[in-house]
Amino acid sequence: METTQATSFAKPYAGQKAVILGVANERSLAWAIAQELHRGGAELAFTFLGDALERRVRPLAESVGATIIEPCNVSDDGQLNALFNKLKERWGVLHHVIHSVAFANREDLDGRFINTSRAGFMTAMDVSAYSLVACAKFAEPLMTEGGSLLTLSYYGAEKVVPNYNVMGVAKAALEACVRYLAWDMGPKKIRVNAISAGPVKTLAAAGIRDFRTMLATAEEKTPLKETIEQDDVGYLGGFLCGPGGKHITGTTMYVDSGAHIMS
Repeated sequence: METTQATSFAKPYAGQKAVILGVANERSLAWAIAQELHRGGAELAFTFLGDALERRVRPLAESVGATIIEPCNVSDDGQLNALFNKLKERWGVLHHVIHSVAFANREDLDGRFINTSRAGFMTAMDVSAYSLVACAKFAEPLMTEGGSLLTLSYYGAEKVVPNYNVMGVAKAALEACVRYLAWDMGPKKIRVNAISAGPVKTLAAAGIRDFRTMLATAEEKTPLKETIEQDDVGYLGGFLCGPGGKHITGTTMYVDSGAHIMS
């Protein structure tokens, strides 16, 4: 009995299946979560958007034994349907969806928020917020044993962060989606949560003007006087997907060295 418990603790996701949407390269926060799930025994599938990202994602996915590596534009229901049909054919069941997808036009992350175009606003909302709802809809029929949906947010959803602009509004919508999805999917023992991470050097962050200033400011103002690392997000993601998170849902959890408590 003790051996079984020790093994279960060492591999908390053994026998579980997880699909990871949004890895761009080895610095991606989704990659940190994927590595933690892999270490815990989960079998992983990955998506990519376009040939350029496939060249980055495929070697990473293969390094953790993934055999399902599929193209997926989250704004295209046909591609989402094809992805989840592939997961159904290969696995039959799904336990975790890691959603790390966001996009806004570069011109909408610069200057005044008031100048956001209608098309740019809709694009940011569709890719960054509605895509979680779409993924949940396609994933739910496969999640017959319960499980978790996990997405990534940022403090700009709550307070004004200069140059975050329309992405902050989209992240606010994303966090609201988390709460409503948690209510919808709770009876099926599917948990839905968000991680609000402090600023980290990722490919997505490169699109934010003065990001280096944002990093320096975060380090100066946080109670811990330091910024976070990718692994911090990976560990929290693993916790939320694992036994410790089985009664946590509809929540945005922070890993930002305490930045969110500061004025």
